Amino acid sequence: MPHILVATDSDDTAEETFSALATSGTTVSRVRKGQDVRPVVKELEPDLVILDLQIGNMGGVATSIDLRHEAQAGRLKDVKIVMLLDREVDLWIANEAQVDAEIVKPIDAMQLRKAADSLLDS
Repeated sequence: MPHILVATDSDDTAEETFSALATSGTTVSRVRKGQDVRPVVKELEPDLVILDLQIGNMGGVATSIDLRHEAQAGRLKDVKIVMLLDREVDLWIANEAQVDAEIVKPIDAMQLRKAADSLLDS
């Protein structure tokens, strides 16, 4: 059963993400702060992490880079990452953050589900 971790401080974004991804065979968890992602990833070992670009004082970019560095150092399992972007021009920053996929908000539930399924199947 896949486990997805969503990191966002926006209740609306969390609700949209949960609606798109929560199925009988998928567990979805949430954290509200970027600095909470690493310890939760270490504890729960999710199959996919979805990061909102804007998450309080440690945004999605810093969080993604942190997860990648920890995985490269062997302290965390490597995890697939989707970043939720605010606008099209943010695509370059998602590339710099080494994410596996990106989606520009507003969230299209089918697009998010397709991206998640593709990453979970790879």
